Amino acid sequence: MIKAIFFDLDDTLLWDQKSIKEAFVATCKVAEERYGLNQDQLEEEVRSAARSLYSSYETYPFTQMIGINPFEGMWGNFLDEEENFRKLKEIVPTYRSDAWTQGLQALGVDDPDFGYELGERFPIERRKRPFVFEDTFQTLDMLKNDYQLLLLTNGSPDLQNTKLKITSELVPYFDKIVISGDFGKGKPDPALFEYALSQLSLQPDEAIMVGDNLMTDILGANRAGIKTVWINRHQKERNEVIPNYEIKQLEELYGILDELKELIQKG
Repeated sequence: MIKAIFFDLDDTLLWDQKSIKEAFVATCKVAEERYGLNQDQLEEEVRSAARSLYSSYETYPFTQMIGINPFEGMWGNFLDEEENFRKLKEIVPTYRSDAWTQGLQALGVDDPDFGYELGERFPIERRKRPFVFEDTFQTLDMLKNDYQLLLLTNGSPDLQNTKLKITSELVPYFDKIVISGDFGKGKPDPALFEYALSQLSLQPDEAIMVGDNLMTDILGANRAGIKTVWINRHQKERNEVIPNYEIKQLEELYGILDELKELIQKG
């Protein structure tokens, strides 16, 4: 019997990709006004430079394991105690500046001071733009009385808590919030899912995991013996990781949960 629902945060409940996109649009607009640069081209070049730089740092294996992407690196402060987070905190101011400077250079503008200015502007713009999917609150409202709810998110505790602070109405829905950076391992490591189960004193067959990422949310929960629901809002192609269920909107969860209840009653 399902007693708890584990939810991923980014791009499952929060529309992080949209927040990042809108922050890029706002920041690139400043460069268009200053130098007449094409906003879309600049965004593409900065994203490319950011990915390349991010993967060159000694912290890269750690950020992959904990689950922190290059664009989170462009606005996070990483005020966490763990040694790798401290290294990341030292790196990110230069990283932000270099990513924007290299993006500008790719379009023929050599202005490191302006690159630094844009690098500092981007985090401000991102913080102003916390988008939540329109079905998030309605779904949580429907589920909170019948199930325990646990938020299971990869990332830096400092950054994930910042996201929750700027969408503070999300927090009260959850009985527990588990952040990979606090635990020391990220999804898809089954140990993180087992830890989440232990927080609610549950067996694997008493929980179901809802997430947008096949390679982290679904793979990890599958490995831990937890039923999985892949939320595929943008009609992505499925890879070799097979979820138990696939949905396009969160409200489709109700039908799945009812179906599972019926199976047990017939059991």
